[in-house]
Amino acid sequence: MDTNPVVSFELYVDDLERARAFYETVLGITLRPVTTPPGAATATEMQMLAFPAEVTRTGTGGVLVKMNGMSPGIGGTLIYFATDDCEVQQERAKKAGGQKRIDKFAMGEFGFCSLVIDTEGNVVGFNSKV
Repeated sequence: MDTNPVVSFELYVDDLERARAFYETVLGITLRPVTTPPGAATATEMQMLAFPAEVTRTGTGGVLVKMNGMSPGIGGTLIYFATDDCEVQQERAKKAGGQKRIDKFAMGEFGFCSLVIDTEGNVVGFNSKV
């Protein structure tokens, strides 16, 4: 394999609009609706909002997903969002209805990280070089 192995992610949510407001506020982005794959809408009542992504750039795209049978929560996969200074997003998260999980901490050659709990109960991380 000559690329990074992660190509996408899904963050499961209970309230899609509440989660949209949280991530748009914290990351300063706009999420866009995604057309549900044929057959999936009736089988799972799936709704999705995509994070901005450019397929020619480093990193990966992903979506917020509201789907029957899938729930948000602590203890699942942990996703880190790239930021200029993770402490900024940590503070925005608190103001947007989230909770601080772990304050900004050093990760040696990997920069700095902080962890928050979003409005849906998912733990997400932020990573920065400073």
